[in-house]
Amino acid sequence: MRHRLPTAAAALAAVLMITGCTTNNAVDTTKTTAIQPTSKDVSASDLAEGKAQFREANYGLAEKHFRKAVELKADNAEAWMGLAASYDELGRFDFADRAYDQLLKVAGRKPQIVNNMGYSQLLRGNKKKARVLLLEAKAHMADQSVVDANLALLNKS
Repeated sequence: MRHRLPTAAAALAAVLMITGCTTNNAVDTTKTTAIQPTSKDVSASDLAEGKAQFREANYGLAEKHFRKAVELKADNAEAWMGLAASYDELGRFDFADRAYDQLLKVAGRKPQIVNNMGYSQLLRGNKKKARVLLLEAKAHMADQSVVDANLALLNKS
């Protein structure tokens, strides 16, 4: 009998090991404190605040928020557009040019962007370059009213 007990114990241990490795289709209900991945655009609040500040003609604050938005999400074309326009209004045309360059890389050469680039040249007093850009934008825009207003400003100056 002495030899049987270890054999029975070994058999029981083998059965427990085999059944312990199988699953019972049980659902893990363990609560964790892991941080879930976010699908929310983290730059959205800065983008919204940048727009609000721009509408209020607070171009320095607008620049700050648009800059933070592009730092958080480098492919945010709307934030790049706002940043470039803010730099234009602040007279920082060197920074505006950099922002327009990035915007073109992110969004391509769209008529709205070309219009803003033309307006930027108008602000600088570069009438010839402004006219070329504004006419390019006008040729490709469905609603030409904004470009027409910019061309009217150009013709007044």
